[in-house]
Amino acid sequence: MALNKNKLIEDIIAIQTEMLEKEEPDFQTYAEKLATAIDEFVKSGEVTVQSGIALQAGAYTGTTTTTGTGTIK
Repeated sequence: MALNKNKLIEDIIAIQTEMLEKEEPDFQTYAEKLATAIDEFVKSGEVTVQSGIALQAGAYTGTTTTTGTGTIK
């Protein structure tokens, strides 16, 4: 799955809009919300591992046999 840049843009705009409605600047809340939006954006990605990659785990050596996918945590 590709990263959803449009969702990140929407989240940033929502955070900025919320901050404009505040009486006083709140840099801490802004930074926390922005960091959360970026964290969610990055973690929404998917990693694809191709077959044929060399592996070594202790005494075992070999190669990946199929394409695999994983998530970013």
